[in-house]
Amino acid sequence: MGNEKTFTDSNFQTDVLASKEPVLVDFWAEWCGPCRMLAPVIERIAGANQGKIVVGKMNVDENQSTPQKYGIQGIPTLIIFKNGEVANQLVGFQSQENIQRAIDEAVKA
Repeated sequence: MGNEKTFTDSNFQTDVLASKEPVLVDFWAEWCGPCRMLAPVIERIAGANQGKIVVGKMNVDENQSTPQKYGIQGIPTLIIFKNGEVANQLVGFQSQENIQRAIDEAVKA
């Protein structure tokens, strides 16, 4: 894990919802094959978007209240938060291009 942060139920309010920058949260689990496939893509996204968006991961097995609050039913799920609100959401494995497009839309909005 390079530029990504680790989000938990306890730091979600301050690190995600109160962030001045948009935040991409990757909801994942260790046992999830598509999540593991997505990990290097998320690393590249984090590196390519430094200073534009905060990128981090939340393990849904270790943190259950936040995923439940946002209705996470399938993983991986990527949610982009802007000003404490959900700006965009992607479910399942996504290409780097799809994720970048979602980030660009959220940042512009």
